[in-house]
Amino acid sequence: MTDLVPRREAIRLLQADRRATEALIATLSARALTTPGLGGGDWSAKDLVGHLESWEEHALAALDAWSSGWPAPIDRALRERGTPTVNEEEVARKASRSLAKALSSASATHDALIAALRGIDDQAWARPPTSRQRRPLGVRVGQILAGRDELFRHDQAHQPDLRSLAR
Repeated sequence: MTDLVPRREAIRLLQADRRATEALIATLSARALTTPGLGGGDWSAKDLVGHLESWEEHALAALDAWSSGWPAPIDRALRERGTPTVNEEEVARKASRSLAKALSSASATHDALIAALRGIDDQAWARPPTSRQRRPLGVRVGQILAGRDELFRHDQAHQPDLRSLAR
C-alpha cells in the first residue's frame, strides 16, 4: 500500500468512488440515512458521510501544513489518540448537522480536495512533502485517504456497508 499512484489516477479513483458512494446514498430513505447501525455499528449513513468528509479535511489540512514545511496535523492526532478515537471525535463533532448540511458540506470538501490535488504538479507529487519525510507527497496523501488495502480508496472501503443498508 505504499506505491505511488499517479496524481491523475488518484483523482480519478477519488471521483469515481465518490460517485459510487453518492449513488448508494441516493437509494436510501431519509430515515435509513439517519438511523444508527451501519455495518453493525453505531454510525448512520449520515455519520459515514461526515467521516468520509473528515478524512478529506485531514488531507486538505495536511497539504496546507506541508506547503509550509510543517507536519500534517492528522499525524500528531493519530499518534496521540489513535484512529478509532479520531474517528469518533469527528463523528461526534458533526452529529448535530442536518442531513442536508452533511451532504452539502461533504460535497464542497470533496470538490476542494479535487481542486487542491489538481493544483499539485507531478514533480511535487513524487517528492516528499517535507524535508523530514521520505515517502512521496502522493503516497502520504493516499495514506490519509486510504481504504483497507489501497491508497485513495476510503470511499470504496465503506461501500459494502452502504450496499447492505440499501438492501
